[in-house]
Amino acid sequence: MDETDDKAPVPHRPAAAIGQQSPVPAPGQRLARGVCRMLRSLDFATLDEVVPRPGLRVDVMALGPKGEIWVVECKSSRADYTADRKWQGYLDWCDRFFWAVPADFPMDLLPDGAGRIVADDFGAEILRMAPDTRLAPARRRALTLRFARMAAWRHMGLRDPRP
Repeated sequence: MDETDDKAPVPHRPAAAIGQQSPVPAPGQRLARGVCRMLRSLDFATLDEVVPRPGLRVDVMALGPKGEIWVVECKSSRADYTADRKWQGYLDWCDRFFWAVPADFPMDLLPDGAGRIVADDFGAEILRMAPDTRLAPARRRALTLRFARMAAWRHMGLRDPRP
């Protein structure tokens, strides 16, 4: 994404129609829910499945009270982790990058240069803080604007789910 690109991505639509029971979330989505709950307790606003640029989709992006941007990739198993070949591309789109995994995940698989979070359906805990690598101001502005617009589109979709 070019920092001046103002093309709007397609708004997020709820998976199930309003009033219908949603399907059981996948393991990674359950981890994301716990991560989002923990980040909310730290005064971060969160969105799941954010596309910072075409070809990349992060599991959780969080916007902190001072404008900091964190990205969290949720991996529910060894196979889920080893299948991810794009994670290094996420580093250019955040101030801090974390892996979120269940308690029984083999931690020795995770690279040293990222934060670690242990999570479940209901909460999470930061085991190791990620290094702080500050975004360039133009990228921060563009990404913050994209975050805000995506949150507004999702909110509008909940209020009026008609296409």
